[in-house]
Formats: sequence, C-alpha cells, structure tokens
Amino acid sequence: MSKAQEDGAIYDDINITPMLDLSYVLLVIFILMTTASVQGIKVNLPRASDTPSLAKPATRAITITETGALYLDAYPMATLADLEARLLQFKAGTPEFPIVVKGDSAVQYEKVVEVLDLLGRLELNQIGLVTQRLVK
Repeated sequence: MSKAQEDGAIYDDINITPMLDLSYVLLVIFILMTTASVQGIKVNLPRASDTPSLAKPATRAITITETGALYLDAYPMATLADLEARLLQFKAGTPEFPIVVKGDSAVQYEKVVEVLDLLGRLELNQIGLVTQRLVK
C-alpha cells in the first residue's frame, strides 16, 4: 500500500511538470518551423535596369534672362501668354510634370513672381527654383 492510502488521505495533487515540459517543447518546435519556412524560400529577383523609365515625365525648364526674355527649355517665348499656351499643351499630354525656374540674378523680382503666379494658376505644383552653389 502506498503512503497516501495508509494515511487515509486522498491524493488530489496533479503533477503539471510533464505538461509544461511538453508545452515548452511544442513552442520551440513551432518557433523553429515558422522561422525556417520564412527564411528558406529562394526567389530569383528581377534586376534593375539602367535605362530611365519611359513613364516619368521630362522636366521642363523656364529661363528668365537679365533682360526679362522668357525661354521654355531652349525655345524663346515672346510673352507670358505664349508661355501659358505652351504649358497648357504640355499639361494636356501629361497632367503633372516637374518644372524648374532659372532666373538671372539681375532680373527684376516681379518677372519671376509673374512666372510663379502663372504656374500656380495652371495648377502645376512640382516647381523648383535653380540657384548656384555657394562658393566658400
């Protein structure tokens, strides 16, 4: 007879140590299996191309000379209205395209503001102002 039966007491304790050992082993197995399945996938990745994307619109440059003459890219524009008409043609083909404004340092500030106001009215928001680097 066992000691519990000799004392007349009922043995009601459950030994949970083997159950915890089993749960820890299962946890370790699940962790190893999930990390092994994620890291073990081999894929041939595509290579990047050196050629520029054809979908990217070309940047347009508006140049204002010291005399106040306007150029769109390398083409002279007689008036601000001509520039607006040409920009509307470009906008019809590509609604959003980047524009850089290059104003001569001797040009009147009002002329640059007129061009920026025109770009704002045409809702062309990708605008950059070109400056020279500061030489120390």
